[in-house]
Amino acid sequence: MKKRISVVVVSLSMLVLLNSCGVMFGGSRYEGTIVAKDRPNAAIYVDGQKMGDGQVTALFPRNKALNVELKEEGCDPKKQTFNTAFRTGNFILSVVSFGLLGLGVDLGTGAAYKPDHINNPAVKKVSDKKYTFNVDYSECKK
Repeated sequence: MKKRISVVVVSLSMLVLLNSCGVMFGGSRYEGTIVAKDRPNAAIYVDGQKMGDGQVTALFPRNKALNVELKEEGCDPKKQTFNTAFRTGNFILSVVSFGLLGLGVDLGTGAAYKPDHINNPAVKKVSDKKYTFNVDYSECKK
């Protein structure tokens, strides 16, 4: 009887501690590098907050679209939104290996999403945890 209880406790502990497929292999955040193409002095804003000039690398949540704005003196601001996509393979692995608990963890933490690099050529996937976002600011002729 004690052995059976120990097995159940260990199994439940592993289930909770291991989280899910998406959290383990992608996390709820990714490292994104935003590049103001050919504009090293352009100020880069994400969701209204200034992040830096020319090129910026930061951690961003997977479950949110990335709203980028470039500003440079003498030019009109450029806004671009990078949408997210559902990580289908991750979803299937989570359901198969961790069941509803894994699915809930992935959806709750945002690990079930990724930047949409397939439908947006301005997004380059470097790895599951790293993406590059190229913003074309060629309308700024300064």
